[in-house]
Amino acid sequence: MNPARILVVDDNSTNLKLVSDVLSYEGYEILRAVDAEEAQVVVADTVPDLILMDIALPGMDGLTLTRLLKADPRTRHVTVVALTAFAMIGDKQKSLDAGCDGYITKPIDTRTFPTEVAGILALASGAGQGKTP
Repeated sequence: MNPARILVVDDNSTNLKLVSDVLSYEGYEILRAVDAEEAQVVVADTVPDLILMDIALPGMDGLTLTRLLKADPRTRHVTVVALTAFAMIGDKQKSLDAGCDGYITKPIDTRTFPTEVAGILALASGAGQGKTP
């Protein structure tokens, strides 16, 4: 079986590298984008199995991009998980309302993050694709 293809969208180079390295070590194929516009170019070429989406991006924010992806028949099935430092009351709901399928706060715990991602991918590939914690 081919490894899952994960697009990591984050404008912070340290976060982008950390998340990419942790998941690459687990055997996932990692695609990277530093902003929403670059993510759109990546997705136009290769539809990923999962998108880990930073919310606070320069230019178009992650929630706007998520809405666009969920409105597009070609990408609406892709699981999008907000990966964000926004952890205020209501932020998770805003992400879910925009179409995100889950919500993970930064900084990530490198010990548990791969298990979280594996669980999200398992749910996404299962029959009942729904909102994840």
